[in-house]
Amino acid sequence: MAYRVDITERGERDLERLYITIEANSSEQARVWFNGLERAVLGLDAYPARGAPIPEGGDLRHLLFGRKGRCYRIIYAIDEAERVVTVLHIRHGARDVYKPDEPDLEP
Repeated sequence: MAYRVDITERGERDLERLYITIEANSSEQARVWFNGLERAVLGLDAYPARGAPIPEGGDLRHLLFGRKGRCYRIIYAIDEAERVVTVLHIRHGARDVYKPDEPDLEP
C-alpha cells in the first residue's frame, strides 16, 4: 500500500523558489530538471525508507536529487502508523546543517 505524500508550507515555498530561481518557466532544460525533482518528491509514496537518515540526527530522512554541485536534499519524516510522508524542506546540499526550527530566509 502506498504512502500519502504531504508537503509542508515551507516545502511548497522551497519548490516555488527553486522554480523561479532556475527560471523553469523559460528554459526547457530547467523545466525538465524541476519536473524530475517534483517526481522524486512525489515518488516517496512508493518506498520512503530509501532515503538515508539525515546526518544531523533525529528521525528525519533525506533523499538526494541532482548531481554534485547541484544536489538538493529533500528532507522528510515518515509516519508509519498513518502511512504518511511529510516533506519538510528542500535545500541545496551545500548549505549548512538542517535545523528544523530555522527561519526561512525569505517570506
